[in-house]
Amino acid sequence: MNESVRVLITDDQQAIRNGLKAFLSFASQIEVIGEATNGHEAVLMAEKHRPDVILMDIKMPVVDGLQATRLIKRMLPEIKVIALTIYPTYRTEALKAGADAFLLKESAAEVLQTTILEFCNPEAHYDC
Repeated sequence: MNESVRVLITDDQQAIRNGLKAFLSFASQIEVIGEATNGHEAVLMAEKHRPDVILMDIKMPVVDGLQATRLIKRMLPEIKVIALTIYPTYRTEALKAGADAFLLKESAAEVLQTTILEFCNPEAHYDC
């Protein structure tokens, strides 16, 4: 893979966004292109910046992650959405909304990185 995977981080908590951004900065194949604090911002940023992958929190103000995922997948189905939450009970809803993957925030950081990179790996069945 020659190009970076372009990632948009969406979470209403600044500390979570900072932590994700810091961790992902260690992966040379991943470029964080922006941060959104709610689903509405995520939709606007997805349209403007066309990331390869969006990390999407579920519970957020203004527009929640489920509705934002539905809107993004309807407009830009090529963008991969990873639902990232502390609530395991949202798995089915997130996948029905169009999320391509579902991870708990307590998952190992390496799992998140691997999931992002697998979406854009030529040997995987996903294409960015």
